Amino acid sequence: MKMKPFLSFLFAVLTGGFSHAEKPMNVVVLFADDWRHDTLGCAGHPFLQTPNLDQLAKEGCRFTRSCVTTSICGVSRATLFTGQWMSRHGNMAMKAFKTPWSETYPGLLRKRGYHVGHIGKWHNGDFPAKEFDFGRSYSGVHWVKQKDGNKIHVTQKNENDALEFLQERPKDKPFCLTLAFFATHAEDENPKQFLPQPQSMSLYQNIAIPVPPNASEESLKRLPPFLSDARNEGRVRWHWRFDTPEKYQEMMKNYYRLATEVDATCGKVIDELKRQGLLENTLVIFAGDNGYFHGEHGLADKWYPHQESIRVPLIVRDPRLKQDKRGMTNDDFALNADLAPTILAATDTQAPQTMQGQDLSPLYLADAKPNWRQEYFYEFSAFGGNIHRIPSSQALVSKEWKYMVWPDFQREQLFHLTEDPREEKDLIDDPSQAQRLADMRARLVKLREQAK
Repeated sequence: MKMKPFLSFLFAVLTGGFSHAEKPMNVVVLFADDWRHDTLGCAGHPFLQTPNLDQLAKEGCRFTRSCVTTSICGVSRATLFTGQWMSRHGNMAMKAFKTPWSETYPGLLRKRGYHVGHIGKWHNGDFPAKEFDFGRSYSGVHWVKQKDGNKIHVTQKNENDALEFLQERPKDKPFCLTLAFFATHAEDENPKQFLPQPQSMSLYQNIAIPVPPNASEESLKRLPPFLSDARNEGRVRWHWRFDTPEKYQEMMKNYYRLATEVDATCGKVIDELKRQGLLENTLVIFAGDNGYFHGEHGLADKWYPHQESIRVPLIVRDPRLKQDKRGMTNDDFALNADLAPTILAATDTQAPQTMQGQDLSPLYLADAKPNWRQEYFYEFSAFGGNIHRIPSSQALVSKEWKYMVWPDFQREQLFHLTEDPREEKDLIDDPSQAQRLADMRARLVKLREQAK
């Protein structure tokens, strides 16, 4: 039996929810798939059309050094919900995380009286529909078959469901919506990989997509042999998408078309918030679950600790941000583990001690710059235990240096990112870096222990 609005409101108050004097902040998380940090017009992309996200950045804060702690769909999503590293939440790939639901941001906000929704990709075991007031989980294909037998594009379905959530939500309660897009993820079982909507096919038609300088045979040969191995999934998928110039152009154009479609849906969601007079009381976050190789190093997809794989877009539009600071950028390390604590802080909800991320808001709200991390620990577990398909990796990442470890093959790498941003010159055997290497090894071990 459903409670009447007043009783629902009173229940929230009595159980630690919001008070009558408050106007709780709403939350909308726009979570894109396989969308790396530079896939935005406002990030300097030479031709990609993302006008709605560009406008969101003009009204908020864009984090230019946002990274993930593990670069794969399921693990990164578990980190989004729990604010924890993989070592703690326990989802090593796409299974259920071990963290109690009561310690996730959707669980905590629903307990406080929020109307909580999840739409789209889940990738953490069975979808816990009972934990959401509005829950619709689907992904894996670009064209989704509906009950009437017709098909709808997954991004259009994302949009329809999000607008339904916003329009039919109870008006007496704050809300939290996680809109988890499937695009720009490839449809792995389809030889075309990326399947945009027909009306998008004219986009980028007359543009020659630039090939990255290190998308070359020479760069591939500089990789450790287990990454250039024909069994490696990064190489397998490179052949799916990029092994001829013609295929590269077709795949990348369709990838960018999917991105522009996601941008359009983000715009529709933001327009609906405006129409309802909610935008200035809603925290809107646009983020990605992992980066993506566009052929760099002769690889495709993600997983590995290279810059293309670990860096993601992050835009936070927070109504508390002063007008004269809107449109700012921030170059500190903002991690996917930070999003849950940021959401909870904005909604005056106590974050559990088990969360390992940090509230990002002092980086854009505080007058004085807060102390912040100067480096972070990256981790990845061998996919399905198959070290030849996708091996384990760890890394200590700073703005200037990166130390990589490949535990399955007892291999280390060291890169000076300031001088070698494309990670082409491995300095692991450079005797002049011996002390730096020893220091970074020790710090990686320390951060690895803290991640548990």
